[in-house]
Amino acid sequence: MANIMVVGSYVVDLMSRTPHMPKPGETVLGGPFQMGPGGKGSNQAVAAARQGANVTMVTKVGHDLFGDHAMENFTEESIDTTYVTRHTEEATGTAIITVDDQGENTIVVALGACGKITSTDVQGAEQRLEASDMVLVQLETSMDAIRTTIQLARKHNKPVILNPAPFQQIDDDLLQDVAYITPNETEASLLTGIEVVDESSARKAAKQLIERGVHAVVITLGKQGCFVYDGSDDGTLVKGFPVQAVDTTGAGDAFNGGLATFIAEGMKLAKAVIRANAVAAISVTKTGTAIAMPTMADVEEFLRNTK
Repeated sequence: MANIMVVGSYVVDLMSRTPHMPKPGETVLGGPFQMGPGGKGSNQAVAAARQGANVTMVTKVGHDLFGDHAMENFTEESIDTTYVTRHTEEATGTAIITVDDQGENTIVVALGACGKITSTDVQGAEQRLEASDMVLVQLETSMDAIRTTIQLARKHNKPVILNPAPFQQIDDDLLQDVAYITPNETEASLLTGIEVVDESSARKAAKQLIERGVHAVVITLGKQGCFVYDGSDDGTLVKGFPVQAVDTTGAGDAFNGGLATFIAEGMKLAKAVIRANAVAAISVTKTGTAIAMPTMADVEEFLRNTK
């Protein structure tokens, strides 16, 4: 069983359907409303756990009802909460999500407690990080915590997957210690200054990231699939699976949680990406984020039926 440490956010998702996205000043009658666990870190942890990984979560929640729900959810998903702490002043984070009839979404995140994860918090989990097969981080927490996580992973020779979302600028000295970076088109464009819209532009962006020190690049291109590049050849476009999307929220988190698990299990990158694409494809056929993450059995059935 793969041992994965996830350092990242937990927020409560407050989601409502809407016939269309409101214009400035417009009120739209929507619904239904749904509340559930979310946050990029937590979503990715759930995705990994449901694919069979042994997951440890490093995050912060508040001393409030939402924080209680967070701890209950982690327990239900068999995620180790040894390093989930409760902030005495900040409330548990929230994400306000609207999803339109085409399955597209807008999200406003108030990080709250998980925005207060510190370097000290990460250092306190060093022993568990040393015992991990893979470390998974995003940019939805403080950069100090992210930097410390990557530095400790380098110290203990542990591979890091960096999902650079939501986007923040990343120093090249950090990129040099990242085994895998997984931007989408927008994030790849912002990271490199190259507008990424297709395979050709993705290749150019990926080559630049390799030159800056990253060991392997996986650029997610939505319905086009993923562009995978490790510097050894011209890279490969791994096609996605066509599905009827109901809610695309959390698709990237599903992909990253799956990818971390499959690589940590020893799978080659190209095969791991195919399976991670399947995890993401299944997730968008359901409403919600963490609750939409498929199980290992779901993925096996999906792959059997799509051959």
